[in-house]
Amino acid sequence: MTAKKALVTYSSKTGNTRKLAAAIYQRFSANGIEARIAPVEEAPQPQEGEVIFAGYWVDKGTADQKFLDYIAGLKGRKIGLFGTLGAYPDSEHARDCAEKLEALVRENNVCLGTFLCQGKIDPALSEMFKKFPPGHPHFMDAERIKRHEDAAKHPDAADLEAAAESCAAMLERAFEGGP
Repeated sequence: MTAKKALVTYSSKTGNTRKLAAAIYQRFSANGIEARIAPVEEAPQPQEGEVIFAGYWVDKGTADQKFLDYIAGLKGRKIGLFGTLGAYPDSEHARDCAEKLEALVRENNVCLGTFLCQGKIDPALSEMFKKFPPGHPHFMDAERIKRHEDAAKHPDAADLEAAAESCAAMLERAFEGGP
């Protein structure tokens, strides 16, 4: 039987996605998976048979540029996605982001699925939003303020466990031959 191997790589601005990556890596290692972890800018060349788990933070409705550059260089791989965003993970915005990135991966690879959770928003971005006038799409009304406050509590322990569980299921599907 071939050893299960995984490369966990991520892009992280505020540390949210790095936390998810660490939880996923720890789960894989604890389950006897040959796992490696690195930020995308330092990611090693994927090994033969290695499943890639690539993490990103949502930036303007898509993944951040470091992540996009990394994914552009991958061809013929099995890739599981995980990410963080300021929006609620069950929102239309989150679904749109996940679908967009899954389609991007599927252009040259097999996409195993996506795990998304909230993550704290860069405080500088929140401050910038506070300067927008009413009517601006990013005006900090009461609903947006609450979402920013909620996002500041994430990723929490439940998010980390859910990310690890979701990616472990993706890994099993990859070795069973299915997406």
